[in-house]
Amino acid sequence: QVQLVESGGGLVQPGGSLRLSCVASGSIFSINDMGWYRQAPGKQRELVARITSGGSTNYADPVKGRFTISRDNAKNTVYLQMNSLKPEDTAVYYCNVRAKRFPWSADDAYWGQGTQVTVSS
Repeated sequence: QVQLVESGGGLVQPGGSLRLSCVASGSIFSINDMGWYRQAPGKQRELVARITSGGSTNYADPVKGRFTISRDNAKNTVYLQMNSLKPEDTAVYYCNVRAKRFPWSADDAYWGQGTQVTVSS
């Protein structure tokens, strides 16, 4: 199996910063895309940012220019640097990884347990 462990969430004031981390471990042959999603109360889970194995990134419009996604392939880790946080960024943030467990297998999607980010004064 593949396990994802997120860290770095918490309470921050508007305009502040947080850095989320997600480490993938377990039976992994290769990792393709890595990304972050978020889900606010009463809303659907939405994409925040994704990064390919080659380093190409895409961001949701509400976070462009404020959030930066990066990855360390040697550590099977993806990061989300969040700056200029707003109250509307409050949500549970989930890590998502597409990975192969074996050379012959297709990519499967794996999710972390989520980490709470609260932006409030």
